[in-house]
Amino acid sequence: MNARYTFNVSRFDPTTGDPPRYQAYAVDVPQGMTVLEALLRIQAEQDGSLAFRYACRGAVCGSCAMVIEGQVRLACRTQVRSLEGNRITVDPLPHLPRIKDLVVDMDPFFETLRAIQPWLQPGHSEPEREHQVDPADWSEAEPYTNCILCASCHGVCPVVESDPAYLGPAALAKHYRFLADVRDVADAARVALVNDEHGVWGCDMVWNCTRVCPRGVTPTQGIGKTRARIRRAERAQRA
Repeated sequence: MNARYTFNVSRFDPTTGDPPRYQAYAVDVPQGMTVLEALLRIQAEQDGSLAFRYACRGAVCGSCAMVIEGQVRLACRTQVRSLEGNRITVDPLPHLPRIKDLVVDMDPFFETLRAIQPWLQPGHSEPEREHQVDPADWSEAEPYTNCILCASCHGVCPVVESDPAYLGPAALAKHYRFLADVRDVADAARVALVNDEHGVWGCDMVWNCTRVCPRGVTPTQGIGKTRARIRRAERAQRA
């Protein structure tokens, strides 16, 4: 049996000069409908001007991260009927410039990723064969490869909100993924990229990023491990 829900969706059109506003849409929701499916139905049946971003619909691409009932979530994996009440408020992802309705500009987020040089630097340009890694050695880096770049962690980080120059949890987690990769030899250069108050020392260790990650990545833990490496290197230099 369907249940009637009202979706209060944040609307914003930069061409009008009007401030953001909420618009209500009534949707009959069957069991199993996700918030993304509800938005698609609204767009198809009630308001073709509603703008939001999505791609895979399977929690793989991360495109549909948004604020649903006050929490950053992926719309494609959020069941409408798992939420309390029958009025659902939907807002765009925080801490990124708004383009239209629920669509935000991801460029500043991707700029933080580019800043940490997210590619393998093995120290040789043309290996004769693949560089095999023992599973025990790979286990430290592997969890951080699960990031889908949805920017959910970016949206809940209080430091990102207060410091526009802060690299943010996603970039710092990706940084640790390469720092922990035994094939990479650029440790000193990598550490230099994040060894300041806009990098790993800017984190307040609030753990918001870890709580909202849809793939179980733990940016705060990676930041802590990077800090520990820096401290060990400093102690070794003084010894």
